[in-house]
Amino acid sequence: MPLLGTMVSRLRMRPGQALADIGCGTGGVGLWLARALAVRLVGIDISSTAVELATARRSHFVPPERAQFRVRTMEATSLPDSCAHGAVCVDAMSNAADRAAVLGEMHRILAPDARLALTRAVRREADQVWREQAEDAGSEVEHVDERPGEPEMWRRLYRLWIAREADLRRQLGDVQAENMLGEAQRVMPRLDGRRALVATLRRPPVTAG
Repeated sequence: MPLLGTMVSRLRMRPGQALADIGCGTGGVGLWLARALAVRLVGIDISSTAVELATARRSHFVPPERAQFRVRTMEATSLPDSCAHGAVCVDAMSNAADRAAVLGEMHRILAPDARLALTRAVRREADQVWREQAEDAGSEVEHVDERPGEPEMWRRLYRLWIAREADLRRQLGDVQAENMLGEAQRVMPRLDGRRALVATLRRPPVTAG
């Protein structure tokens, strides 16, 4: 709930606008925000199983016509230029092969003066790297909110994923399960040296002249 509250306040969206959830998984965050903000939602995820589950649960949050989910990659969403009045990417950047390309794609789909709320876990000594990547993509870093309890929460979750591998494969399919288990094995040993953040990136408005 603290994360969702931060995103509501940072996105600054108006009812009826369009929200993009990049790396949406089974849709929970995007659907909650779509309901809270009274906006339209499009979710993007690489897993067809996750997209099917998100589509099946959308009517529990919003009228079905207000939310759609597509199988695409974070680097190539197929969404039109400047189509989103806000975007979120929650705990998905660690799966990206080219994070600079993902930031460029999210900048492309944002309308001028729109914002992206992005969760990141970064090494303490590499804080400047992600800022430079965001700025190279054309975005302004508007806010950085700390999430001090997140590393330990992820440690507990990763251990649960590993212990319940069979359940993950049965409920989400092998592709999604492999992605999650790979993330757990890759990231868990590095949690102690990480800061968990919510970064709000803004696409600058178009200026006259």
